[in-house]
Amino acid sequence: MWWVLWVLAALLALFCSLDVWYFLRVVLVILRAWFQSPVRDITAEQIITGRVTPHDIDMCHMNNARYLRECDFARFSLYMRNGVFKATRALGASLVVGATTIRYRRALCIGEGYELRSRVVTWDDKAFFLEQRFVSTKDGLVCAVMYCKQSVIRSTPDKIMQHLCKRKVECPEFPEDLQHWVKFISASSQTLRAESGLEEKKK
Repeated sequence: MWWVLWVLAALLALFCSLDVWYFLRVVLVILRAWFQSPVRDITAEQIITGRVTPHDIDMCHMNNARYLRECDFARFSLYMRNGVFKATRALGASLVVGATTIRYRRALCIGEGYELRSRVVTWDDKAFFLEQRFVSTKDGLVCAVMYCKQSVIRSTPDKIMQHLCKRKVECPEFPEDLQHWVKFISASSQTLRAESGLEEKKK
């Protein structure tokens, strides 16, 4: 009997200290992607379907933060299937989110189905840039669109692409809207460095 109480107490402590459901979902997403066919085209769009559940809602529509959480899971699947995760590990590198921006166009209501369409748009010498769209299965409307800057640590996107494709790969052109966002990130970084005195220290 006591061991049951110890297990329950351990589970309670675990659920109180960690977002257990998040990590369980990550494992399930990775396992599912593992058994799916690989996607050889790095920039190909990949689609994950979902439905708004009571666990997702805020005032009967999908909570703003849930969009970003779902995008996390979609990126795990994307990188598993297109080989970026495998190449990153082989090169001793890692991926971190450097910036995101999201535009909400129409609420996804409880019970509504959607497709989360993710793709690598382009890259520079430090990061991949992704677009992720929430498309309602009810009417095909793009309900939200997010851009993500996925920074590469201890390597570069070019090296990852060469590892995957076994040759030099030219990066696609930056779309106009993405160019504006990248400029905003750069301007924001310069402002914050100036405020913290980092620019003066460099001089």
